[in-house]
Amino acid sequence: MLYYMFPFVYCAAGCGRIAISGSQICAVHAANPDEETRRIAEIIRRRERIKDLCAAGLRFEGFDFSRRQFYGCNFSQASFFRCGFSGDTMRMVLFNFAQFFECDFSGGDFQFLSFGGAVFQHCSFKGSELVHVNFGGGNIGNTSFNETNLYNSRFINSDIEDSTFTDSNLKRVCFIKSRRRGVTFKASNTAEAIFEMEEWA
Repeated sequence: MLYYMFPFVYCAAGCGRIAISGSQICAVHAANPDEETRRIAEIIRRRERIKDLCAAGLRFEGFDFSRRQFYGCNFSQASFFRCGFSGDTMRMVLFNFAQFFECDFSGGDFQFLSFGGAVFQHCSFKGSELVHVNFGGGNIGNTSFNETNLYNSRFINSDIEDSTFTDSNLKRVCFIKSRRRGVTFKASNTAEAIFEMEEWA
């Protein structure tokens, strides 16, 4: 089994944030963040396998990152608008407090990811493997988890609205303290999911 380590090169400005890959500074202190975004996007476009990449805090719009393999990358606090991740393989990737609007993750193989505190609006994970994935504290709206395997994933303290989990595997999926409005679980095994603390053994 392979293990991946996240690279921690701190911003030269002394702010304590992680520097963007190939740079000595973070997204906040970058002189031209848009140029940094284009540079990182080109790295991803040129490679099928991306490892230990840090793009924390950058803003991506209209990029297609489909059919790539991401290992040990850090996209925390990044923003994605109309971006494609369909058919991707991801392992141990951080998306904490990232934002996703109209993004497509369908048909992906995602394991050991963290979307802690992330925002999703009008996104799709249809037909994906979402195993051991953390959505804790997230804000999820109008998003499809249909026909997905969500085994042992976490939606603890998340806010889920107008989203669908149709014909999905919810075994050991934890929804403790989540707030759900307009959520559909049709044809999914909700009896094997965890909604109350007492059920978590």
